[in-house]
Amino acid sequence: MTRYKLTFAYDGTLFNGFQRQPGKRTVEGVLTDKVNLMAKNPEEKIIVYGSGRTDSGVHALAQVAHFDFPFELPTNAVYKGLNSMLPLDMEILKAEKVADDFHARYDVSGKKYLYRLSLGEFADPFKRNYTGHWKYPIDIDKVNRALADLIGEHDFSSFVASGSTARSNVRTIYNAQAKYIPEEREVQIEFYGNGFLYNMVRIMVGVVVEIGSSFRPENDIPRLFEVGDRDQARRTMPASGLYLKHVYYIGEDSEHPTKLPKYQR
Repeated sequence: MTRYKLTFAYDGTLFNGFQRQPGKRTVEGVLTDKVNLMAKNPEEKIIVYGSGRTDSGVHALAQVAHFDFPFELPTNAVYKGLNSMLPLDMEILKAEKVADDFHARYDVSGKKYLYRLSLGEFADPFKRNYTGHWKYPIDIDKVNRALADLIGEHDFSSFVASGSTARSNVRTIYNAQAKYIPEEREVQIEFYGNGFLYNMVRIMVGVVVEIGSSFRPENDIPRLFEVGDRDQARRTMPASGLYLKHVYYIGEDSEHPTKLPKYQR
């Protein structure tokens, strides 16, 4: 068996999330089917392991997965073969041979997410599947000051949706920063951390844009950490604006070299 690592992108609009579900079109399901088709009916079904799940409507600029193939192929053949079979809303960016003990999920040391927020009184019909929408005036400096309060290790219980299966809500945010793109009329917010909980990024964005629009106090995030109450964080921003931008593995980032502890996965 040869283990391959894939880096790939997808438009999440028409997918029911990443995780395979019976009777539903999912990223994992489509990719698994094509990997098995490339193997030409292997004796045992090949399982594809992703770096983590994304929800319905969430996009990926660089998701990662691995699988064990029953015979060895050149990486260029894997790259071209899968791209020739995949639908137009998915693309393999890179195929690599990796060590037998590499694991796309358990060896993760960090992830980076991007949230795109389209501004204006009404939603842009050409961006509705690729951005969230915010119709209120927003102060980007206030947003960045609020984001600074998220940096560090915290209990993110106020920022996790019900249905989470995580054994701990403690996570570390290494960096969080917003910028305004005038030509696009967009606010773009990046989060880099050692791991993210269910809907955590979308809830954090909801809180910081409310602060930026003076709908909540500038110093509200430390209070939310203290109370640990999801209801007080209020809104969850739309999935359409969220992108998995990069998955980091041990050795790729010298500043943050350790993988997420098992109890936090």
